[in-house]
Amino acid sequence: MATRWGICSAGKISNDFTVALKTLPPEDHQIVAVAARKLQDAQAFAKKHSIPRAYGGYEELARDPDIEVVYIGTIHPFHISASLLFMNAKKNVLCEKPLAMNSREVKEMVAAAKMNNVFLMEAVWTRFFPASLEIKRLLAQEEVGEVKMVRADFAIPQMHIRRAVEKELGGGALLDIGVYCLQFICMVYNGEKPESIQATGVCLDTGVDETMVVTLKFSRNRMAVFSCSLAVEMPNDAIIVGTKGTIKVPAHMWSPTSLMVNGKETQYPVPEPYLPLNFPNSTGLRYEAEEIRQCLLKGLKESPGMTHADSLLLAELEDEARRQVGVEYSQDQQ
Repeated sequence: MATRWGICSAGKISNDFTVALKTLPPEDHQIVAVAARKLQDAQAFAKKHSIPRAYGGYEELARDPDIEVVYIGTIHPFHISASLLFMNAKKNVLCEKPLAMNSREVKEMVAAAKMNNVFLMEAVWTRFFPASLEIKRLLAQEEVGEVKMVRADFAIPQMHIRRAVEKELGGGALLDIGVYCLQFICMVYNGEKPESIQATGVCLDTGVDETMVVTLKFSRNRMAVFSCSLAVEMPNDAIIVGTKGTIKVPAHMWSPTSLMVNGKETQYPVPEPYLPLNFPNSTGLRYEAEEIRQCLLKGLKESPGMTHADSLLLAELEDEARRQVGVEYSQDQQ
């Protein structure tokens, strides 16, 4: 029986997620309804993607008895309220990254998932790409020896996008794109908490981080560093350096379609979309969607590939990096 999806928000990432879902077998994944704050936006989205139901409000989506799991594609500050709404209505939730604005909110969301006995996962889609699964396999088998250094960069010009630069919209480089670098480092070091984190950065007049550089030190003198920026474009690659070799993600480190292992490159292409996408390689969102299906079929309440503990560690590290750079959101004062 198909996993029955509801889509919360009719924005750009919801568009791409919907296109990605349609690359999976219809007998496995079915989109039942979409909800937006304005009914006409939901109706236009539903028409574009041939979705049977459109709702002008998230509460209606929460009440729909046919929906098994809700994908939340709203902007960051609304993640907690939308997630709590659906989880309290006994819906499983896949919520876009960052899961919440800070670790306090993440704890509240995880508690709600447990209280309602529903599945919750932060949509760190990167972890479920075939290239990422291959990285995990290579690391588990110590193909490059002991990892001593990880570096990741993600920077794309976004100063013209309000959502990216306004504090009340959850703007800032770290929460928007730096999270991908940080989760990559945490994945490589297998969810281990670093011994120290040092962050430095440049803030905009709006009070959010334009650029941030973060260094992490792990046990046994293992290191990691990442940079993120809304002002410039970087190669956006990542590299894992071990005592016996290197693994490199040559481009699009957040949506990897190729790997270089000790200089030898392997391609992991994603399917072609049936409609135009807003972001590169977005049909790769299918991998996290299939992960949800497999978890639900097994009766799991969290994904082994992106656990609640993984999300909490990410949020705690983000909180500390922001504190050091001087980025504070209204949610931090509650």
